[in-house]
Amino acid sequence: MLSATARHRLFHAGFAAIAATGSDRWLAPVARGRGVILTFHHVRPDEPPPGAYAPNRLLAITPAFLDRTLTALRARGFAIVALSDVPRLLGEDGPPFAVLTFDDGYRDNLEHAAPVLHRHGAPWTLFVTHDFAAGTGRLWWIELERAIGALDRVRLPEVGLDLAAVGDAQKSAAFAEAYRALRAGPEESLRAATLRLCLEAGLAAERIAGELCLSAPELRELARDEAVTLAAHTLSHPMLAKHDEAFARREIVEGRDRLAALLGRVPEHFSYPVGDPGSAGARDFALAREAGYRTAVTTRPGHLFPGHAAHLHALPRVSVNGCFQSDAALRALLSGVPFLAWNRFRRLDVA
Repeated sequence: MLSATARHRLFHAGFAAIAATGSDRWLAPVARGRGVILTFHHVRPDEPPPGAYAPNRLLAITPAFLDRTLTALRARGFAIVALSDVPRLLGEDGPPFAVLTFDDGYRDNLEHAAPVLHRHGAPWTLFVTHDFAAGTGRLWWIELERAIGALDRVRLPEVGLDLAAVGDAQKSAAFAEAYRALRAGPEESLRAATLRLCLEAGLAAERIAGELCLSAPELRELARDEAVTLAAHTLSHPMLAKHDEAFARREIVEGRDRLAALLGRVPEHFSYPVGDPGSAGARDFALAREAGYRTAVTTRPGHLFPGHAAHLHALPRVSVNGCFQSDAALRALLSGVPFLAWNRFRRLDVA
């Protein structure tokens, strides 16, 4: 398995090759489809330097790069539309469209992303996890990052790991190995392990959600902005496919109901936490459809094609990755070319 560093180098090389050959232009009519749903998480100005311990840097872009992304969309002829427009647009001819989605409900979306989006007149969707807004949720990937940052050794007997973590390089390697091993097992074990590491490091895991995520009053105020669609992202942000059907249904349905109670209107759209095939599959797509959502989005990479009109609860997205904040990466991702190989020339990945 490739290390994170090796994968990043491979992606950088791929983006550079696409730009150098111009395939982002001449293959775009085949690869691009009707449109694209972009995924964002954090937007904040403090970008960690290369080589620094920042294992979740892929989840954060700068406001300047968000601005460049929106400028690039318009320059390439994309119409920036609301998520609610997708079902209709999939069945129509016309210019390509882009949808802007932000997962988890981070406060920096309001502080740093919203001013850029308003300046561009761009509609956007914020997917809200109920427990994060309540200040009681567990952002285990942040717990893991902070615990390893504070510890000199990472002991995870449940997955057979005992890792040195002195200095940025060792900490980055320890995070990558611990993350990979914990993600492969039950989610209950993962959450127990990251909580134990936080306790060992003297960190208050229970305070992270309140620190990073928008509160209920802040969300009510944001809901007044007509450019913003607030949508559901479960109760507690579990990897649904790792749980039984009753648990998954409760997360999907009650996440909707509690957000509806908060906002005074029923959310129409849903995002699967983590959203890869190991976290959301056919059963979960069916549950989201049964719950009455108009659309539901994954993190399976790809552009939108007319065939997705029959699979509105398994929509792909393209992640705007903080590790690749370059014009070459943008051109490649918006062209759809990287996903030809990734999806083995299939337009739909909905199983």
